Amino acid sequence: MPAFDLPLDQLERHRPEPDEPADFDAFWQTTLKSAAHPEPLIGADRIETGLTLVESWDVTFRGFGGDPVHAWYTRPADTPELLPGIVEFAGYGRGRGLPHERLTWVNAGYAHLLMDNRGQGDQYGNGGATPDPHAHAAGGPGPAVRGLLDPHDFHYRRLITDAVGAVAALRALPGTDPERVAAVGNSQGGGVALAVAGLVPDLAAALVTAPLLCGIRRALDLTDDGPYGEIAAYLAVHRGAEEAAYRTLSYVEGISFARRARAPLHLGVGLRDTVCPPSGAYAAYHRYGELTGEAPEREIHAYPFNGHEGGDAVHVRRQLAWLRGVRAARSA
Repeated sequence: MPAFDLPLDQLERHRPEPDEPADFDAFWQTTLKSAAHPEPLIGADRIETGLTLVESWDVTFRGFGGDPVHAWYTRPADTPELLPGIVEFAGYGRGRGLPHERLTWVNAGYAHLLMDNRGQGDQYGNGGATPDPHAHAAGGPGPAVRGLLDPHDFHYRRLITDAVGAVAALRALPGTDPERVAAVGNSQGGGVALAVAGLVPDLAAALVTAPLLCGIRRALDLTDDGPYGEIAAYLAVHRGAEEAAYRTLSYVEGISFARRARAPLHLGVGLRDTVCPPSGAYAAYHRYGELTGEAPEREIHAYPFNGHEGGDAVHVRRQLAWLRGVRAARSA
């Protein structure tokens, strides 16, 4: 697929006007307040994985509506000191899978929490374990359109609330330094990590790749791939529902979360990405932190000949080096 979005020189100047509802902040404050709990953890059970260099736990924490949300917690074995933490959010249609699948961050010396996606896990990977008991409002079968006609019913309201709860859960787990917790995600996970950066003011860092939910209206005009294609297919059947759908989507717009973020940001994007068009990532990048009165550290890496895979392992290597630098700067 050749490049289909704006050329790089225009992406580097792409700063569209915010399209957000007047009650965006009140909506999320009310949502998170209703989900807050003084004890975010429900349980953490040590499990045997067959691996000798890491230790893993099956974690359950409180998410949206107090619902139990599952996660894997993994840290280097025989490491008693407090470690910086990583909360990782998985891609669209994927669950937490198996505890030995994602070991990059733990092998880099982090305490790692991989959150399950409620009501997902059946499209690829190795499944999930968290149902979505609230998925009963009008909308299509896919997560991107569940409850699409009302922001209070929308799937991503619940998933993002779970993600904020995952940060609280990791901070409450033994062996994690609560002041050094970063959010990491790719695709849907990248959009969720960006939302967390906008909702958790003391996050240590955000590492976001190919984020979904950024520049949503433009993405719907550009592509029928992936989750945006599910939304377009739903609106092709439910003619006249566009206004309600756009209103709902405006409450989960990544650019709006980015404007409120304070944590240092590392962002990666493939310029041939038809799943999450790069203009959305650039718009979030250019408006990152603008409402905070600060200028958070940030950098973006573009991969001109890559699609949704972006920089892949090359980009992960950059993430590891960048986060080491952020940690060193904070401790200096």
